[in-house]
Amino acid sequence: MSAPSLLLLDLDGVLRRFGSDAPLEDRFGLPRGTLARVSHPLSRPAVVGEVTDERWRATVRDQLVRDGVPADRAEGAVAAWTRAGEVIPEALELVRRVRERCRVALLSNATDRLPRDLAELGLDREVDAVVTSARLGVAKPSPEAFRRALRVLQHSASGTLFCDDRAENAAAARTVGIDAVHTPDLPALHRALSSRGLLDGGTTGPVDGPGGALLVVLHDRGDAEEAARELADAGWSPCAVHRDLLAGEDDAEDADWVVELVTGPDDQPAAAHRGLLEELAARYDGFVTD
Repeated sequence: MSAPSLLLLDLDGVLRRFGSDAPLEDRFGLPRGTLARVSHPLSRPAVVGEVTDERWRATVRDQLVRDGVPADRAEGAVAAWTRAGEVIPEALELVRRVRERCRVALLSNATDRLPRDLAELGLDREVDAVVTSARLGVAKPSPEAFRRALRVLQHSASGTLFCDDRAENAAAARTVGIDAVHTPDLPALHRALSSRGLLDGGTTGPVDGPGGALLVVLHDRGDAEEAARELADAGWSPCAVHRDLLAGEDDAEDADWVVELVTGPDDQPAAAHRGLLEELAARYDGFVTD
């Protein structure tokens, strides 16, 4: 089974982080949580490219003024809040290792400001492509965001691994055939990359835990498709069905059918649940293999 040829990576929470807004809010005399409370409901037009980032931030400033914040303080708070964040260095090191094996692209819910932020952080040189919701006109977790991103990147869903710190985004990516993993922290990201052969040393590394994809091998195509549907409904991925001819044979009569599994419903490698899969395979007189 081949490794992914494209790593599609979320940005914020995976490769970039922001500090708390609290120090800024304290500095400008705003109740804690004000900036998030005001900005988030106003962000959608900028996130899908209907207005510029500059226009959105001006709208946030104006709303603060309407809420009773003096204009100079509102202006200063929004200006200080407009920052690029910081790179998560351990995640960047993983990305550099992966780029030795395949393409790496970012897919981020972001405004038209993102290219400037990436350049400031130096991340524009660390990935092969950047796709934003502002460019696509649709944001995660809409499945359409992933379809459009793959078209922009000219890549197949089946050859793509997607990692995101939000479970709902990973779930949406799976609906379009992408192998997607919820990676809320660095160990989860390392497991996802290592188990798919994207890091040196395969599944070995500093993060403990089982790794590896599995094949459920069944003798009948109908059984394989039925098992794949059952597994997909339960949250397994990618649940792709392939014909597996016996070595040296050309006759379809001598074919088995395999269901390819990389991650389980909990986003752990399929090998972590080998016993469960062996029980399922036994129902169809099949077996499980690496």
